[in-house]
Amino acid sequence: MDIRIFNISQDTTDREISKLFSSFGVVDSAGVNRNSLNGRSLKNGHVSMPVEAQARQAILSLDKTILDGKVISVSEKPSEFY
Repeated sequence: MDIRIFNISQDTTDREISKLFSSFGVVDSAGVNRNSLNGRSLKNGHVSMPVEAQARQAILSLDKTILDGKVISVSEKPSEFY
Protein backbone atom coordinates (compact mmCIF):
# COMPACT_ATOMS: atom_id res chain seq x y z
CA MET A 1 0.00 0.00 0.00
CA ASP A 2 1.25 3.46 -0.84
CA ILE A 3 1.15 6.05 1.93
CA ARG A 4 1.71 9.79 1.77
CA ILE A 5 2.94 12.06 4.53
CA PHE A 6 2.40 15.82 4.64
CA ASN A 7 3.80 18.66 6.77
CA ILE A 8 7.14 17.04 7.55
CA SER A 9 10.02 19.13 8.82
CA GLN A 10 12.65 20.44 6.42
CA ASP A 11 15.13 18.41 8.51
CA THR A 12 13.35 15.03 8.34
CA THR A 13 15.37 12.35 6.54
CA ASP A 14 14.48 9.28 4.49
CA ARG A 15 15.98 7.13 7.24
CA GLU A 16 13.76 8.68 9.93
CA ILE A 17 10.62 8.04 7.88
CA SER A 18 11.64 4.46 7.18
CA LYS A 19 12.43 3.81 10.85
CA LEU A 20 9.14 5.34 12.01
CA PHE A 21 7.02 3.19 9.69
CA SER A 22 9.08 0.01 10.09
CA SER A 23 7.89 -0.19 13.69
CA PHE A 24 4.53 -1.24 12.16
CA GLY A 25 5.90 -3.77 9.68
CA VAL A 26 7.83 -4.23 6.46
CA VAL A 27 8.69 -1.07 4.53
CA ASP A 28 9.57 -1.49 0.83
CA SER A 29 10.56 2.14 0.36
CA ALA A 30 10.30 5.44 2.20
CA GLY A 31 11.51 8.91 1.56
CA VAL A 32 11.18 12.64 1.52
CA ASN A 33 10.01 14.16 -1.77
CA ARG A 34 12.63 16.65 -2.97
CA ASN A 35 12.86 19.46 -5.49
CA SER A 36 14.69 18.01 -8.49
CA LEU A 37 16.56 21.27 -9.13
CA ASN A 38 17.98 22.07 -5.70
CA GLY A 39 17.39 18.91 -3.63
CA ARG A 40 15.44 20.73 -0.93
CA SER A 41 12.62 18.97 0.88
CA LEU A 42 9.12 19.57 -0.45
CA LYS A 43 7.95 18.92 3.14
CA ASN A 44 6.05 15.80 2.15
CA GLY A 45 7.02 12.19 1.69
CA HIS A 46 5.98 8.70 0.79
CA VAL A 47 6.10 5.15 2.14
CA SER A 48 5.33 1.85 0.49
CA MET A 49 4.34 -1.09 2.71
CA PRO A 50 3.49 -4.48 1.14
CA VAL A 51 1.19 -5.71 3.93
CA GLU A 52 -2.06 -3.75 3.85
CA ALA A 53 -3.00 -4.44 7.48
CA GLN A 54 0.36 -3.13 8.68
CA ALA A 55 0.07 -0.06 6.46
CA ARG A 56 -3.43 0.73 7.73
CA GLN A 57 -2.26 0.40 11.34
CA ALA A 58 0.64 2.76 10.63
CA ILE A 59 -1.74 5.33 9.09
CA LEU A 60 -4.15 5.14 12.04
CA SER A 61 -1.36 5.36 14.59
CA LEU A 62 0.79 8.06 13.00
CA ASP A 63 -1.74 10.51 11.56
CA LYS A 64 -1.74 13.77 13.54
CA THR A 65 1.37 12.82 15.55
CA ILE A 66 4.54 14.86 15.97
CA LEU A 67 7.68 14.13 13.93
CA ASP A 68 10.68 16.46 14.25
CA GLY A 69 8.52 19.09 15.91
CA LYS A 70 5.76 19.11 13.26
CA VAL A 71 2.27 17.60 13.37
CA ILE A 72 2.22 15.28 10.36
CA SER A 73 -0.69 14.14 8.26
CA VAL A 74 -0.57 10.51 7.12
CA SER A 75 -2.99 8.94 4.63
CA GLU A 76 -3.34 6.30 1.96
CA LYS A 77 -2.27 7.52 -1.45
CA PRO A 78 -5.37 7.48 -3.66
CA SER A 79 -5.41 5.27 -6.73
CA GLU A 80 -4.88 6.94 -10.06
CA PHE A 81 -7.88 7.00 -12.35
CA TYR A 82 -7.32 6.40 -16.06
